[in-house]
Amino acid sequence: MARRFFRFPLALALVTLASACNWVGDKGTLDMIVIGSPEEMFDKGPILSPAGQQLRSAIVDGLVGFDGTGQVAPGLADRWIVTDDGTSYIFRMRDGVWPDGSELTGESVRDALRRTLRELRGTPLGFDLARISDVRAMAGRVVEIRLSSPMPDLLQLLAQPELGLVRNGKGSGLLRLEREGDIARLIPVPPEKRGLPAIEHWGDDVRRLELRAFPARKAIALFDEGEVDVVLGGRIEFLPLADTGPLSRGTVRLDRVSGLFGLLIRSDEGFLSVPSLREALAMAIDREKLIVPFNVSGWQATTRVVAPGMPGDLGTTGERWASLSQEQRRVEAAIRVGSWRSAHGGTPVVLTVAMPEGPGADILFTGMQADLAAIGVSLVRTKATAQADMVMIDREARYANASWFLNQFNCTLRTGLCSPEADARVRESLTAPDTASAAALLAEAEAELTAANVYIPLGAPLRWSLVRGTVKGFEPNIWGVHPLSALALVPR
Repeated sequence: MARRFFRFPLALALVTLASACNWVGDKGTLDMIVIGSPEEMFDKGPILSPAGQQLRSAIVDGLVGFDGTGQVAPGLADRWIVTDDGTSYIFRMRDGVWPDGSELTGESVRDALRRTLRELRGTPLGFDLARISDVRAMAGRVVEIRLSSPMPDLLQLLAQPELGLVRNGKGSGLLRLEREGDIARLIPVPPEKRGLPAIEHWGDDVRRLELRAFPARKAIALFDEGEVDVVLGGRIEFLPLADTGPLSRGTVRLDRVSGLFGLLIRSDEGFLSVPSLREALAMAIDREKLIVPFNVSGWQATTRVVAPGMPGDLGTTGERWASLSQEQRRVEAAIRVGSWRSAHGGTPVVLTVAMPEGPGADILFTGMQADLAAIGVSLVRTKATAQADMVMIDREARYANASWFLNQFNCTLRTGLCSPEADARVRESLTAPDTASAAALLAEAEAELTAANVYIPLGAPLRWSLVRGTVKGFEPNIWGVHPLSALALVPR
């Protein structure tokens, strides 16, 4: 069977990152903050928060990882091949050892990957990896991953921080962790310690990082006071505190990511028991107007479950209510609400929504509250951790395929209302004979979820970071991925 070969130089690691940038500045420790808590940052999974993902990806390699631009790069594997039918990926490991000194072999990597896949079962990421039918060790340092059907996004998934591989509790990464209380000190690992050729004067070109985790408000304050040079992991709820105006001098860096940003409906009682009434809520919200106060250009609103423009999108599911103006949508929604109230003795419609704290969340709530009031629905806000009729979800996509979006609503997750019919179509897609057949089944699944009206889409998530102008190695990208190793090179 014919194969396509992908090969990378052994000394890629930190060296490629240096060649990608024009470095200017002095050597020294770079002080950074990731938004979150220390508990989240040091969490060992299996599913990690954004803060945990940031640290894990720096200190634990998977078969592959991400470079500074968000592209897939070598990790434990320095090369790989894909069979023409797309159902077999074969990885060759680089020379080297695990942190415990044992040899990096095909068998040890196979065992680590199988263990990781078992731990991820029943999670959204586990559903994403469901096409993996077997992991085999071959001669020497070679591992084969077999699939039940073609999976063009496999490398993107294997690069996720949760797919970092460990042996005896430790993994091998570009940076080594020295923890001191709530501080993560990250020291670049010399190439020869990772099984790569030694590089003369390598130590002169890298620096240590000091990473801490704080809530967004404190992180922004420390950046404004000049105490840190980088803040990672910003979300919409605190975007108003980060200056996005013309005087910000580029310190606010936005990532144009895809994903889910909207309201997941949890309750199927009373008013929310009727799909057409849940649809009325979605019809009432003016999505573009909702984001205007954030001063962000190019934001993409959508009424779809799956973000528009995904690879393989058949176009069978378009934007909803496209022939109606916003005012016409509200008129129709108000009629439905009024009919329900009349049939229930004038009972007022009062719904609760769980949202995070922050000035950005305040703006969103105020806008949605006014939109729903216009159709006769009262919206009450609760804390993000509270039980509510609806909950705001804000997740960036792990890879560019409809299956990621659909897997977030799998009924076994029990996070909100769902569609068993949609889940069935997604399961059928796992064994589809080709990508076209799989795409057709995923389009059917989206149609089922859309008809069920279990989710009110708003648009694309907003992701931002604060980066001092003197810092190099940070590149906005469509995945919102910012490897710490790219920031560990000394600016020159």
